[in-house]
Amino acid sequence: MEVLYEWVTRLYQLDELIRWGGYTVLAVIVFAETGLLAGFFLPGDSLLVAAGLLASTDGVLDVRRLVLLLSAAAILGDSTGYALGYHLGPKIFSREDSRFFHRDHLARTQRFYERYGAKTIVLARFVPIVRTFAPTVAGVGRMAYRKFLAFNVAGGIGWVAGMTLTGYWLGHAVPNLEQHLHWVIAAVIAVSFLPILREWRAHCKEG
Repeated sequence: MEVLYEWVTRLYQLDELIRWGGYTVLAVIVFAETGLLAGFFLPGDSLLVAAGLLASTDGVLDVRRLVLLLSAAAILGDSTGYALGYHLGPKIFSREDSRFFHRDHLARTQRFYERYGAKTIVLARFVPIVRTFAPTVAGVGRMAYRKFLAFNVAGGIGWVAGMTLTGYWLGHAVPNLEQHLHWVIAAVIAVSFLPILREWRAHCKEG
């Protein structure tokens, strides 16, 4: 347990993680969060904003290469999640809960589909946890792949470019902001969880 805690703690020291792993680690994390069911805990939004911020302040990364590479990783990740759902089907919903999988996450994602339909593939990109399970649920529901791919590409590029360029713009607009990266990350995490809180409150009222 202590080893796991230390690993997760290091995972959220984003500036050190980005400087250490560069493009490779960024692409792996974006792919895993969008394509693997166990990746729901990974720091998607905050990681992208932090990467954009560092690209604007110390030249560790090139923002154009960053957007292109991570958009591709996000699109490939969603396609992988779709394939898992398509081939495994309802078996996913019968899995036992574990440290890295909770059926409640799938149920929450289903409620997003009931409310937003296929647009969930785009909207879910901006909602932690839901973005991990949305492509898998689409695969289980046998959404036409051509339709899924169109939303996947639009959502993947929109999410990566939006988050990364926000960090890049903040880095240019606010002097020495990289010295307060932990506050930026905290703000991004708080904002990104607002849709989940709204959805949870709406579900409680309906219940």
